[in-house]
Amino acid sequence: MNSKIIIGVFASVLLLGALLWFVRSGTSDTAAVSLTSGSALSAEETYFDFGTISMAAGNVSHAFWVKNAGSEPVVLEKMYTSCMCTSASFLKDGKVRGPYGMPGHNSFIPKISETLGPDEEAVIEAVFDPAAHGPAGVGLAERSVYIETNSAESPTLELTFRAEVTR
Repeated sequence: MNSKIIIGVFASVLLLGALLWFVRSGTSDTAAVSLTSGSALSAEETYFDFGTISMAAGNVSHAFWVKNAGSEPVVLEKMYTSCMCTSASFLKDGKVRGPYGMPGHNSFIPKISETLGPDEEAVIEAVFDPAAHGPAGVGLAERSVYIETNSAESPTLELTFRAEVTR
């Protein structure tokens, strides 16, 4: 009989402890807070025109230079494109991150988590595949690369390009 009482008391203590832990974790005041920056990511050029390009010639690319002109670090949190025919990579100090593409189709936007300090620059290389849409892809194409940052002033930078696609 003593062993039944000991087991009952032990189970009750465990249950009570689990209940207290569950209630306390749901009301915690130490929830994660997203830190924001007073600086903003900028680009001297946010629009590029490839002009007329041929599907047969293959992929084209353009380098957009981005800079943190502020006095606080800026964190590039996510980077993605507007279409599956476009990809983008982050280049800084000889290191390449990416390529990043369009979200959706059972894919998520991975975090890039790169920091640019004050006056630091990096390159965003946008690559466009003019043949990705097949014969129906002839004509004007405008695509974008989006960069989400922790900037309170300007949280998203959009870099856009256009091309007149021919066969």
